[in-house]
Amino acid sequence: MQISSILKPGAVRVIGAVSSKKRLFQEVAEVAQAAYGLSAQATVEALLDRESLGPTGVGHGVALPHARLSGLDMVCGVFLILEKPLDFDSVDRQPVDIAFSLFAPEDAGVEHLKALALVSRTLREQSFCTKLRANHDPATLFTILTEAQSVQAA
Repeated sequence: MQISSILKPGAVRVIGAVSSKKRLFQEVAEVAQAAYGLSAQATVEALLDRESLGPTGVGHGVALPHARLSGLDMVCGVFLILEKPLDFDSVDRQPVDIAFSLFAPEDAGVEHLKALALVSRTLREQSFCTKLRANHDPATLFTILTEAQSVQAA
């Protein structure tokens, strides 16, 4: 699995300030609706339900909100850079400025976990996140994200 198989160029955005997790999830849902045709309301509800189980802020300014959605036939993602970091109740208590949301079909077992592991591994690299934070053009961010694995594999 590669990031290019779960992320469309139209699902990469840079957003200004958001006031809460719920508002961030609304932004994610709007992007998911535009890029993949997902129901914005169902997406927000699914993300909030998952977040109620425990925060998806993994540390170092990165959050990986994710959810399973009915009617979806493949794993897909939304990547956001936040110009103003958001308190996210992350494990390290650091605010989040990188959010990579994943959505999977309700019955997706291992594919959802593979995608989550892939994104987590990719965003664990501090130098990689620094490169992402230095760019605010969605097309450039998409290129950085999708070329990361090619460089790591070489």
